[in-house]
Amino acid sequence: MTPARKALRPTTAVAISVTVLAGAAFGLAPATAAAAPAPAATTAATTSTAASTATSSGVSIRFVDIPGDGGVNLAANVVAPANADASHRLPLVVLPTSWSLPQVEYLAQAKKLAETGYVVLTYNTRGFWQSGGKIETAGPSDIADASKAIDWALANTPADPDHIGMAGLSYGAGISLLAAGADPRIKTVVAMSGWADLVGSIYSGRTQHAQAAGLLAGAGTLTGRPSEEFQQILDDFFSSNLTKEKDLIAWGKKRSAATYLDRINANGAAIMLGNSWSDSIFPPNSYADFFEKLTGPKRLELRPGDHATAELTGLLGLPNTTWTHARQWLDRYLKGERNGIDREQPVQLTSRTGNGADYEGYPSWSAVPSEQRRVPLAATEKVTANRDSGANAGTVLLGGALDQFLKLPPLASIPLLPRSYAAVWQTGTYADEQRVRGTVKLHTTVTSDRSDGTAVAYLYDVGPLGVGKLITHAPFTFHDRTPGTPFGVDLELFSTAYDVPAGHRLALVVDTVDPLYIEHNPDGAHLTFSSPDSDPSHLTVPVRN
Repeated sequence: MTPARKALRPTTAVAISVTVLAGAAFGLAPATAAAAPAPAATTAATTSTAASTATSSGVSIRFVDIPGDGGVNLAANVVAPANADASHRLPLVVLPTSWSLPQVEYLAQAKKLAETGYVVLTYNTRGFWQSGGKIETAGPSDIADASKAIDWALANTPADPDHIGMAGLSYGAGISLLAAGADPRIKTVVAMSGWADLVGSIYSGRTQHAQAAGLLAGAGTLTGRPSEEFQQILDDFFSSNLTKEKDLIAWGKKRSAATYLDRINANGAAIMLGNSWSDSIFPPNSYADFFEKLTGPKRLELRPGDHATAELTGLLGLPNTTWTHARQWLDRYLKGERNGIDREQPVQLTSRTGNGADYEGYPSWSAVPSEQRRVPLAATEKVTANRDSGANAGTVLLGGALDQFLKLPPLASIPLLPRSYAAVWQTGTYADEQRVRGTVKLHTTVTSDRSDGTAVAYLYDVGPLGVGKLITHAPFTFHDRTPGTPFGVDLELFSTAYDVPAGHRLALVVDTVDPLYIEHNPDGAHLTFSSPDSDPSHLTVPVRN
């Protein structure tokens, strides 16, 4: 963030506009759908029921209003076996909705759960659609709402107080994880395509993830009512107000499950985490780090795709492996079923270049790579900043989806990249397949002729014709450096699983512009990447033998 800069560059502004339109294409509704909230229910007894239906599968669906924190009305639905009554308690699953989606989001999965003996309560998070209040972005009121939803379910349904779980997708996943640290009644959590570290998700490497934040901001405005605090955070974020950086980080930490790790471990919920390798809103690194520190029953699934694309067909009621595993996890830890999911290796991943069905099991995240291969970066490279070399990481939501469904990640012709705008290092061709697994790390020495700057590192799989397929990438930004003075950079690229074919090579490309991010390079700036004898630059590539 640069104090003097108060407006986005035109290219960044266009990119954010495109991502909001992309979000609309994924099903976001117009602003008129965010109706004014209904009057708040004052007690459980005064809860209103808008509709009640029974389905042919023996499941009842009730649309209700329930009181959230501070009396704010939450639009919700209850899905349960049609014959359920107070004579027999059933396990409860609470599903907070995703960002900008209505409470019918989980209806297909709620019916599947109810058909097997669950009471399911799904509610619209505050500030969205017919729920009252304002968007607090998984703030304290949202976490209190989760507990209020549990209170209501225990008082108004045959839910079992000793068998309570939470699950959710994206925003609902984040709230579920945070609630597990605040409410010890929650015994099980399934968090899909969520985050554990909000700062690390949208501000990694001190770089604003402009398209991701722009999509969330636009969708929130279209379908809800952002709070004044959220609006101020967004203003400071996009205006690159460095004086507000500490406030941004504090705001994000308050909304990160990693901050409450000790409480989550103390409460002991069984936690299943799932994410996609190319998630352009919540990259998988923070889930992997968080998973390693959990002490209770746990499972981590990582697979190809972008944000929520792996779970999408399940929301439509179609066969979906992610949702199948989620139901198995709930069955194991809420019903006590011996279905074997707890006996599988706790880390399950699928390579982006595989067929999507072959899971590899590992005892821990640290055990995923069997070797850390060091690639020297001996040549000194100098680039002119503020020029797009042609290397980029695609478009939020779309890039990872194309990789998932068409095996078409972002491409670049490595021989044609202009060397004045992009630093390039390449390995020799590999005689054998290279199974990249885990987190690639870059260590280099940077010298800038300006005090501030941004660079983006990309790792490519380069075929015989020189076309590079993006394996992973990450940005980094620096501020207040002395011009002309070298400094070290250690950068973790976004975690991945990718098989580089025999006869291909790896290429590391570093440039200074990517539409996904806000860059901080003054006009005319230059960046030099060197490898001093006392501190050689290198790339550490985790591989599986």
